[in-house]
Amino acid sequence: MRKLILGLFIAILPALSLAAGSSVPLDEFEADHSDDASLQRGAALFTNYCMGCHSMEFARYKRVAEDLDIPDELYEENLIFTGAKIGELMKNSMKKEMAADWFGAPPPDLTLETRLRGEAWVYSYLRGFYKDESRPLGVNNVVFPNVGMPHVMVSMQGLCAVKPKIGVEASVEPLSGNINNADVCPEYAIEGTMSGAEFDQAMYDLTNFMSYMGDPVKLERERLGIFVLIFVAIFFVFAYLLNREYWKDVH
Repeated sequence: MRKLILGLFIAILPALSLAAGSSVPLDEFEADHSDDASLQRGAALFTNYCMGCHSMEFARYKRVAEDLDIPDELYEENLIFTGAKIGELMKNSMKKEMAADWFGAPPPDLTLETRLRGEAWVYSYLRGFYKDESRPLGVNNVVFPNVGMPHVMVSMQGLCAVKPKIGVEASVEPLSGNINNADVCPEYAIEGTMSGAEFDQAMYDLTNFMSYMGDPVKLERERLGIFVLIFVAIFFVFAYLLNREYWKDVH
């Protein structure tokens, strides 16, 4: 019994430590792995803005292309910049030693990032950068304070001059009809090419893609789960009738 309790404690310890460390309010996020258009846009964003430093080496280009309904030739032409073949793993060309010199630590592989930290954390983090001259790269993040990552989306979002309002829901004033917190950034130090709503959608697509990468068989698992439940329900009926037949003469 003691070994069983110890084993269960060890199994849930990572989840408990993650929950304890997540003290920052996060924006809500609900992934949709059936939205191919969103996943395709997310794949393009990840390739263009993230894969220069981060890899997804537990996945293969071909599997992603098939799941997202992208022809192999089109995927190779537009979403593979390292010279890799369509059947190879999704690795980048940055050496870990160089990355450690530039950023202080090698950028992590992101295949399972949404499984590790949660989709809401990733979505909030991507939108949580702001200007901070005290940091070596000139930016900080409200979700991950003192992060060593630059704000690679600055051309799209711009650079927030103050801390973004992460985890604060938008509200409508009853008299004026004005929308509060429609944009998570109250004031910009640098303007971006996207509006607040457009950038939120882009980061939703990127997070949605990362969520799919962390659990690429989610839709298939849910589909099979329905058939399993139907089978269990039918089997229960026959098991109940058989059990009643066995015990009908027992007094």
